[in-house]
Amino acid sequence: MNSTEISNIISEKLSEIEHAEDVKILYCVESGSRAWGFESPDSDYDVRFIYVRRPEFYLKLEKTSDVIEWQLDDVLDINGWDIQKALRLLHKSNMTLFEWSGSPIVYKTSSEWQRVKNVMGANFSVKQGIYHYLNMAARNYKEFLEGDEVKLKKYFYALRPILACRWIIDKQTPPPVLFEELAESELEEDIRPVVKRLTELKKQTSELGAGKRINALNSYIEKNIAEIRGFVENCEYRRNDWDDLNRVFRQIVGV
Repeated sequence: MNSTEISNIISEKLSEIEHAEDVKILYCVESGSRAWGFESPDSDYDVRFIYVRRPEFYLKLEKTSDVIEWQLDDVLDINGWDIQKALRLLHKSNMTLFEWSGSPIVYKTSSEWQRVKNVMGANFSVKQGIYHYLNMAARNYKEFLEGDEVKLKKYFYALRPILACRWIIDKQTPPPVLFEELAESELEEDIRPVVKRLTELKKQTSELGAGKRINALNSYIEKNIAEIRGFVENCEYRRNDWDDLNRVFRQIVGV
């Protein structure tokens, strides 16, 4: 399917969700490898959205679901968060929400979502952001890249969070979603040719298989994980207040 066809299908799915769940979808984007810019030819579409329910839903005493999981198959992976869940996570500087906000592939947006975007920067924590990406890089490296034979695509799942950490350290802002933009800004010159070859191979094949470990990349990843860990341990946590988030929540819900 081409991009127009998939966009039309996703638009239809969003309408189905709104009707079946009695919600309004405020924002919807592509997440995962397609948003990062290193998808395989057969990568599925990771569709993520933020929605709001009617005002009375938020006045119930009983515990209610704050997630909609709509579809998961070989082509589409669709799920979303309630606006209340999203704003609570934003208060904690949740980096997944920042990534959705910065996705280069937007399927739907709204004036309500713009209200959220207006307060996102004030809720970004350098320490929280670095820890998020550092843990991601370290976990992927330990699980997939330490042996003599490795899953080559997993290099991207260690490299991208390392570059995101470097961006946060250098610029003190949420990192861009596109791998290419991160690499252009933060990747050292001597490692660029190795990463470029691997990127081209990833885009051409349905699935990067196992192969010999790439020692230059392993050394780069190990060095950066150690350096970033040393930096983040000396960062201070940022304490956010609730005032702006409560105001935005009331404006969006209408209470």
